[in-house]
Amino acid sequence: MNFLFSRKIGFFSLVFFCPAFLFSQKEVKPNEYKVASIGFYNLENLFDTIDSPTTNDADFLPGGRLLWNTEKYISKQKNMAKVVSQLATELSPDGLALLGVAEIENKKVLEDLVAQPELKSRNYKIVHFDSPDERGIDVGLLYQPKYFTLLGARSVPVPLRDPKTDSLDFTRDILYAVGNLEGDKIHVMVGHWPSRRGGESGSEWARKSAAGVCRGLADSILSADANAKIVIMGDLNDDPPNKSVAQVLNAKGSTENLKDGELYNTMYDHFKNGDGTLAYRDSWNLFDQIIVSQGLVSKKLGGWQLYKSKVFRQPWLLQTEGAFRGYPFRTYVGDIFINGYSDHLPVYIFLLKKK
Repeated sequence: MNFLFSRKIGFFSLVFFCPAFLFSQKEVKPNEYKVASIGFYNLENLFDTIDSPTTNDADFLPGGRLLWNTEKYISKQKNMAKVVSQLATELSPDGLALLGVAEIENKKVLEDLVAQPELKSRNYKIVHFDSPDERGIDVGLLYQPKYFTLLGARSVPVPLRDPKTDSLDFTRDILYAVGNLEGDKIHVMVGHWPSRRGGESGSEWARKSAAGVCRGLADSILSADANAKIVIMGDLNDDPPNKSVAQVLNAKGSTENLKDGELYNTMYDHFKNGDGTLAYRDSWNLFDQIIVSQGLVSKKLGGWQLYKSKVFRQPWLLQTEGAFRGYPFRTYVGDIFINGYSDHLPVYIFLLKKK
């Protein structure tokens, strides 16, 4: 497959599964293995309709530019619940044990999401912290308490200082949580790294800063336990080979010869094969990534181990007509409400554990 050509938008898109080569599919038998799934989804501007004096939510008010209202909010929530309810159900009938999310205005919008009929029975709990982002959007973590027991959580600031002007800027904090996933201690980071506003190269320093915070936190965890099981996920606003991910975070594209303390990017092969999670100027990017530590890759360590990763791509999640045919079916095109889902596609991984 020609690498550059494969990244171009097309209406008929392939679904890519990237096995971690730790288990052959023949070995995965329900009576031998437990299955757990962890995912990430950028919910694209999940704002309520209430004016907040501390956030820049003017566009998402009934009198704002987008004429956001209760009817549209309810429809958006239903659409998000439809997607989330289907993630990972091919191997995990209960869906995701943990879900990281981005572009949420506050905790209330997550409370409304988990209360949707399609999700209510899962009893998702919420981890959320307000962050200093100028747009007023945060990240969050949903978890099913019957699979994951939360032990602690905190927000980790991402200090940004422009190298040219020395001015301070503000972005989303990193959400860090630690808990017990059916017997194994799991460390989770959820991030939404700074955007490419101002150009990819001109804004690269900001994403490198966010990557450095994640790398520093991972190193701190790994210094105490070299075999710690860590999951780093989020909208990184960079692709797997970009410097912030491949060099600063030092997330490898292969599980071969992975050493203690190293990280593996489960989305690297997806990107290499032409898959993506968002579209821009008729090409795919894969900004939404899930990265794991060596502790989730090495079979010799036991416990939960990475099985495979997936970009959730369904025909109904893509636009079928118009100038953006084949793009993710989003909520708005410009100022026009089209009642879609998100401008990003979700991603998730499966973990296996011997019974």
